[in-house]
Amino acid sequence: MCQRCNYIELFRSRGIEPTVNRLKVMATIGSHASPVGAPDIFRTVARTAPINRVTVYRILDLLVEKALVERMGGAGRGRIYGLAPNDNHPVHPHFSCQRCGTTYCLEPLNFGLDAADLHHSPAGEILRVDIRISGVCKRCLRRQSRGTSRESASGRRPGGAGHEKGC
Repeated sequence: MCQRCNYIELFRSRGIEPTVNRLKVMATIGSHASPVGAPDIFRTVARTAPINRVTVYRILDLLVEKALVERMGGAGRGRIYGLAPNDNHPVHPHFSCQRCGTTYCLEPLNFGLDAADLHHSPAGEILRVDIRISGVCKRCLRRQSRGTSRESASGRRPGGAGHEKGC
């Protein structure tokens, strides 16, 4: 659970009743350093109390609707969830690894972007700008370099069968 956030106050500020299950879902999201998938949220909450998977999804939908949680695209067709920007959690970009599918939160960046310019887009009213950087994470790069060293030493060609498997 994020030690800086008072989830009960956040819920009440958005007109949400702070039920036990809602607080557990929010605390699960807040306890992760990076966005987390709904199946992981369900498993974590279910370890401490009986809860239905559908209930977790409904809570997530409510938290997204009330702008307490952000829903992002994860690996494949899955969705991941993270705390929405608030006084303790500034807007920040994310890095997604193309190999293992992990999404990492990055420190807020300053691109010199003037939000006022965005509100006057010919495309329509812009409500949010997401910055998602894609590449290969350090963990996968380390595994790749260890695999390449072993394959080279064994006479196998780097990039051969099975080399592109993720983490």
